[in-house]
Amino acid sequence: MSASLEKGIRALKEVIDAPIASYFNSCVHCGLCAEACLFYTETGDPKYTPIHKLEPLRRIYEQEYTLLGRLKKKVGLAKAVTDDELDQWQELVYDSCTLCGRCSAVCPVGNDIVYMVRKFREGMSASGHAPEGIKSAVSRTVAIGSPMGVKLPAVLAQMKHVEADYGIPIPLDVEGAEYMVVLSSMEIINFPEYLGAVARIMQQAGKTWTLCSTAFEATNAGIQIGNSDLAKVIVSRIVEGAEKLKVKTVISPECGHAYTALRWEGANLIGRPFGFEVQHIVEVLDEFQRQGWLRTEGFETDKLTFHDPCQLVRRGGVIRQPRTLMHSVAQNFVEMPDAGYMNWCCSGGGGASAIEEGEALRLEAFKKKKTQFDAVRPDRVVTACANCRIVLEESLEHYRMDIPVIGLTELIAEHIPERNKPEGV
Repeated sequence: MSASLEKGIRALKEVIDAPIASYFNSCVHCGLCAEACLFYTETGDPKYTPIHKLEPLRRIYEQEYTLLGRLKKKVGLAKAVTDDELDQWQELVYDSCTLCGRCSAVCPVGNDIVYMVRKFREGMSASGHAPEGIKSAVSRTVAIGSPMGVKLPAVLAQMKHVEADYGIPIPLDVEGAEYMVVLSSMEIINFPEYLGAVARIMQQAGKTWTLCSTAFEATNAGIQIGNSDLAKVIVSRIVEGAEKLKVKTVISPECGHAYTALRWEGANLIGRPFGFEVQHIVEVLDEFQRQGWLRTEGFETDKLTFHDPCQLVRRGGVIRQPRTLMHSVAQNFVEMPDAGYMNWCCSGGGGASAIEEGEALRLEAFKKKKTQFDAVRPDRVVTACANCRIVLEESLEHYRMDIPVIGLTELIAEHIPERNKPEGV
């Protein structure tokens, strides 16, 4: 056995905890998780059945922790997990799994298959079987602070552009602000209008806020690759920045996995409670609206629909808030089939969009999302995740569907009354 495989097997053995054992023992092999996975529904290939994606982990569990499995292993009747097999399984646990949670949502015995896949990824990462695209993103995040290689000078440049375009100063490293805003690299590079929208909303609400020069990036590639140590490093930067500036709340951007990593797993990763609250930007907008701090006027007349980011709705339960916000500015808001808690993934979450060799499969799986759009034929799609936005734009273009995609924060900011807009905007 190679040293890397031995390390990987050891890591897989170590991640098999009580929940994993109970999940394997309680699985009734009903196949419902297959029908919940867009990679299976759009290809029809049984290898994409979510529980099957865990087969090497199941065999290690059986051979190491069950009496029958140990006996089979002792007499040579157990099939050993090999390097070649883990090579083949990379596609199943990374390329064809977005950690969307739909399979977990339908499991009749309550097995959290996403939890199992993430544990499996830990062993895959330790044995060197993670995709190059995600490994590179993690390396850049740890070394530079951003999975896309964005450094502070690029953030400062975008801040200047936003200040010039919107006529609102973008605060940096302000101690004692109510809110610290973190961004994803995609918002910094692809959608700087998000920062402008936040600035306008904060100005109207009369709230103090800031960016942090040492913790501007929210994307957690450590979660995506399956490395808790790296995930902790990334979360710790945000925690240290927020506590240094003594802010009350950190606002997670329009990014699903950043929200999951910081809001739901961050305190466990660093081993202590935060000294601040964490809210997704959609939760903040909803709160501002309910308190009367966010006022909008006018309505969009286009037919709009909302794409629910998986981590936001299934992991975070943020379902009502975006709809309340949509109804406040959209005259013709229509829901797609399966919207809300059971919405279908964009096909690019969980790091899948960073895997170049998985592009063809990702576009094939997008046909499920295409079916949702075909059912309502919207003029525009609104979402609250920058990664979803990019994947939707690329996939819609591939299928020659002329449907623009816009961020929810940006849409709301466009309806701030004229008297609240700075001059020249």
